[in-house]
Amino acid sequence: MRLLFFCISACFSVPFLSQAQPVVNPLLQSGPMLGYSDMRESLIWVQTTSEAEVYAVYSENTNPGITRHTNKVKTNKSEAFTARLIADSVEPGNRYTYKIYINNKLVNLPYATEFRTAPLWRWRSDPPEFTMLTGSCAYVNQPEYDRPGKPYGSDYRIFNAMATQKADFDIWLGDNLYLREPDWNTWTGILKRYNHTRSLPELQPLLASTQNYAIWDDHDYGADNSNKSFVNKNQTFEAFKLFWGNPTYGTGDIQGAITSFQWGDADFFLLDNRWYRDPDEINKEGKTMLGEKQLGWLLESLVTSKATFKIVAMGGQFLSDVTIAETYSAYGFEKERGKIINFIYQYNIRNVIFVTGDVHFSELSVLKQEGKPTIYDCTFSAFTSGSNTSGASWKNSFRVPGTVVMQHNYGMLKFSGPAKARKLSVSCFNADNEKKWEQVIVPE
Repeated sequence: MRLLFFCISACFSVPFLSQAQPVVNPLLQSGPMLGYSDMRESLIWVQTTSEAEVYAVYSENTNPGITRHTNKVKTNKSEAFTARLIADSVEPGNRYTYKIYINNKLVNLPYATEFRTAPLWRWRSDPPEFTMLTGSCAYVNQPEYDRPGKPYGSDYRIFNAMATQKADFDIWLGDNLYLREPDWNTWTGILKRYNHTRSLPELQPLLASTQNYAIWDDHDYGADNSNKSFVNKNQTFEAFKLFWGNPTYGTGDIQGAITSFQWGDADFFLLDNRWYRDPDEINKEGKTMLGEKQLGWLLESLVTSKATFKIVAMGGQFLSDVTIAETYSAYGFEKERGKIINFIYQYNIRNVIFVTGDVHFSELSVLKQEGKPTIYDCTFSAFTSGSNTSGASWKNSFRVPGTVVMQHNYGMLKFSGPAKARKLSVSCFNADNEKKWEQVIVPE
């Protein structure tokens, strides 16, 4: 996000430390958090305060008498005392209740701990109904390291609101935490920032009951507006891998916070807009945000996909033709943006929907041309960071009227209906769980 957004006044916030709740277990630092979930395997992530042995016990909700155990992990300092527990005795389309044990002692948690597995439906039934949440820009105040003045983060209750939706999964769209000046140059600083943000009490119920996937943007990659030249990106990437539970981190020989997964009749492609990004300040032929290999992977994945919906997640806005801030149309990246649009047109790829963040307000953008596939861009920002008060005046030619939201917000995408009458309802909610707008997308 451009530097100016840090100067925007945010709503009053109670400092992080004053929101502390009674410690559930002295060895539990944060989590549990649900990571990826497929038909035969699901990830549960936990962080301890010091070296400890961790495992989970789980059972199918319809048959609670039969329990299974994940692998046991001994956490260690070099990996920030994090544990990746794999539930590998599961079946497709089921819900499971799980319990965490640290040093063989049950951790009693005051909120639901359930995970779900992806459904097996093809050639058997209509596509399943499912719901995902999404959003970006989660700033958690820490006064001794924040800029002076009014706190930049507020409305942490938005995460409690999201948890009540009981969605199948959540895609974090970057700036999932904000590395500060003392953080991004050292492993110690990076981990301290992750520890502080991930331990936010309001986050825990959401993390424990909703599968979580993530991309990153500049503030969890490095300094503000970082590009491929950032010297410490290898360490911030290692921390990203430790604290998130994606199915992959890159594909083949393509590095970065890149992955893909399927759920129901939708394919999801999660992109890295920082690792290969040319500097904004350089003007050159062939300027790239995604890099040649990642761009090729995206285009080949889109043309290969047989899913009803193709959902592409990335940090900055894709469709907006505003040439400021973190949009694909700014700083000379518009030719690469055009290449993606032309490829979608050339191969008649239907129902491509971008979900994007970063700009600190929400809006829906639609590119519709006669005889061409319609392309959507659903922008949701910010979870808790300061609002971009100028966003409403941006001259985005593709903006759908009535979809600009300047409050803290998150998005909901609900996939429903039988195979021949499928629909996608896209909604925006504020921190009080009030629906601000809804648009229905019908497959072409």
